[in-house]
Amino acid sequence: MPETSDERIEQRPFALGLGLTNACNLSCSFCYRDPTHEDRLDLGQVQAVLGALPLRSVNLGTGENGMHPDFGRLLDWLARQPVKLTITSNGHTVAGLADEQVRRFHDVELSLDYSTEKEQDAQRGTGNWKLLHEQADRCVRLGVPVTFISVMMRSNFRRLAEVALVAKRFGAPLRVNVYQSVRTDLFALRYGEYWEGFERLFGACDAISIGEPLVRAMAGLPPRSGGCGRLTVRVTPRATVQPCVYWLGPGAPLATLLERGPAIVDSEPFREARGLPAACEACSFRETCGGGCAGRRQLQRKLGEPDPYCPIVRGEPRRLEVRMARGRDLPKTDSACTTIVIAR
Repeated sequence: MPETSDERIEQRPFALGLGLTNACNLSCSFCYRDPTHEDRLDLGQVQAVLGALPLRSVNLGTGENGMHPDFGRLLDWLARQPVKLTITSNGHTVAGLADEQVRRFHDVELSLDYSTEKEQDAQRGTGNWKLLHEQADRCVRLGVPVTFISVMMRSNFRRLAEVALVAKRFGAPLRVNVYQSVRTDLFALRYGEYWEGFERLFGACDAISIGEPLVRAMAGLPPRSGGCGRLTVRVTPRATVQPCVYWLGPGAPLATLLERGPAIVDSEPFREARGLPAACEACSFRETCGGGCAGRRQLQRKLGEPDPYCPIVRGEPRRLEVRMARGRDLPKTDSACTTIVIAR
């Protein structure tokens, strides 16, 4: 039986992904943001969003939030709220902050997809490797925890354990998101590459958290209560609301969230995000997997079908050998479809 909205709302507060702007100083070809025009939220909208939901954490993502012309004032207000505030950056925003501003974050995430300066700069831009290392060093000096974040894609899936070793130099974990084909399929993993990527990663790293549904199921872990469609809400710079950062379509207007509050989970996109494909009804992994990544299925316009990386529908059950690490206080731990590891 589907859970009721009351049961969902009472579980625990939401994790909010907040995109203050989609502006960025880089133009990475694998990025999901729309580079064709610039959008931004204002302080009044941000205040309204935080007033509409019970929250445990707020992550500033999408673009380089420091490029918002009113970022200083927005950060001042957000830092005074009773939530764990984090930011995801290519280093540019963090470099532009004063030390006291950096200290306002519970965790600073820095985007690193390769283990060598040459490869990172070729993909992100000259000087990015050096910038990331400078800002990671700075955060460590200031006592602010650092997490590195990588996109698992065709160009790096075999080498993410090497990236985790770079992160470990700063005492940092690595958070891994599987590439989603928002703008192009060029970087998308093939079925075998997806599984090889995770097998290699877990062969050299311990897992702090596994949110990628298929991976969690094949690792024999229990179901999660959070994630997309349940306790994760994304507010975009266009003032729209989505259950997943990759969700195809314009999203609901911000007014819908302000009107419904926690009951936003009863809106159609959120219901779709936690829906189970008919072909998965009889699967023994259905509670843990839930049909795989709903955002990926929806992007491929196959929301009613199993995840394309599912081994069960291919008759190829897998067993991932995973060694779990001691837990850390990372607000993104409960985000759907993300996996956090630490190099051994």
